[in-house]
Amino acid sequence: MAAGASSRLGRPKALLPMAGADRILLDRAIGFGQLLSDDVRVLCGAWYPLIRFRTRRQPSRWQRVPDWHLGLSATLAAGLAGLGPKAKGAFVLVADQPLLDEDALRAFGEAARFVPNQPLAADYGGRPGVPAYLPRWLWPEVMELQGDRGAGQLLASVRATRVEIPGVHDDVDTPEDWLRVQRRLSRTGPTARQSRR
Repeated sequence: MAAGASSRLGRPKALLPMAGADRILLDRAIGFGQLLSDDVRVLCGAWYPLIRFRTRRQPSRWQRVPDWHLGLSATLAAGLAGLGPKAKGAFVLVADQPLLDEDALRAFGEAARFVPNQPLAADYGGRPGVPAYLPRWLWPEVMELQGDRGAGQLLASVRATRVEIPGVHDDVDTPEDWLRVQRRLSRTGPTARQSRR
């Protein structure tokens, strides 16, 4: 999901520059999505089509969310509505978590495929959050959510399995967050980040 206006940051966070193969933050998020599924969709709103043309990695599909300004719930609903009838579930990632541990993310995807009817979510100190896996039976309730909130409370109410994914707390919402994340990225390479637990 990359539909928000990034108002606290003051510029489109999906376009924040990255070093190495991933040119911008969204490139990295698409790469994380590709660890979970061959069908990776980017949900865009405020900064579309600019982010599409600045992205090096290409998803399976770009999906514009006309109601992005209504918040996370509208973006989630649009994403689920765009999936075909054969989908058993959907992984949900956000564009602003560049320090996710790739090994943990792969294990998360394997767990979802092993038990496709069980909701899964990253553990945020006892509460569920993104990355998340939403099985199809949960979609009607997700589509009823309103406002600028995700499915965290819903995932808690259905007792989603919580999984530790290092890096979930290192999201980018403010310029200070971005400086902190950049320092972490420059201090450690991808291999070092994977082994640090």
